[in-house]
Amino acid sequence: MHVMIFGCGYSGTAIAKAFSAGSARISGTTRSADKAELLRSQGIDAFIFDGEIISDALLGAMESVTHLVQSIAPREVGDPLINLAGGQLGKMMPALQWIGYLSTVGVYGDHKGEWVSEETVCVPVSGRSKERLEAEDAWLALGKDLGIPAAVLRLAGIYGPGRNAFVNLNRGTARRLIKKDQVFNRIRVEDIGASARYLSDRCLGGIYNVTDDLPGPPQDVIVEAARLMDVEPPAEQPFETAELTPMARSFYGENKRVSNAKLKAAGYTFSFPNYPMSLAQLWQSGRWRG
Repeated sequence: MHVMIFGCGYSGTAIAKAFSAGSARISGTTRSADKAELLRSQGIDAFIFDGEIISDALLGAMESVTHLVQSIAPREVGDPLINLAGGQLGKMMPALQWIGYLSTVGVYGDHKGEWVSEETVCVPVSGRSKERLEAEDAWLALGKDLGIPAAVLRLAGIYGPGRNAFVNLNRGTARRLIKKDQVFNRIRVEDIGASARYLSDRCLGGIYNVTDDLPGPPQDVIVEAARLMDVEPPAEQPFETAELTPMARSFYGENKRVSNAKLKAAGYTFSFPNYPMSLAQLWQSGRWRG
């Protein structure tokens, strides 16, 4: 097995770790030499890829890839890897057996707090979510053309070691924003890695929501983390008057509860099924700092 992860960042590194539990060769791309060195220190064969040019070294490595994970965000002109490889991907990766594409639950758009599933019609609001939906379609179509399973993993809000409410509270950057009836889904990064490995091991394709069991108000996560740390949570702030970046504010424009029933029905068991137990594990293990 040779797994190649395009865009081997926070989620990609967790996927690499999940696959490296066996004897797989793991390759990954990043945009900078410093990050490439960091990946190599973790046992990942790293290549520089800026989304514009596939180097000869990267092209050579692609020849033996059996499992491809694409994590790089699309652009207005589409998915960078499909744009460069297109219909030649099968020739570039003649050993390819499975494709995983990391997307977002943002493709569903706003559903006024109602439950959504993989069968729900997507009405993306933001430009980036529209681009993700187009990229999903392109990867599913490519998998069909190549005759191999292509899985789309729609990820909820990602957190884990080094990226969590404890870190924000410790830095003094945590905010308890209150917007009536607002809920979000979340996913612990280790479950992203494990679910990708699970789907690939079973050659499963199609669309899967990768999210925990407990959508809830974002301020509740801050309060729970503060309780575990035994510190006072930040004061409540009305969302309407809070100073936010346009991107941060746009997240609050989408309100939905995302079901993970399909992934569970496929047999996957979440290691971190809800944020209270996950935060407790992070705090007690001391791994919250990363």
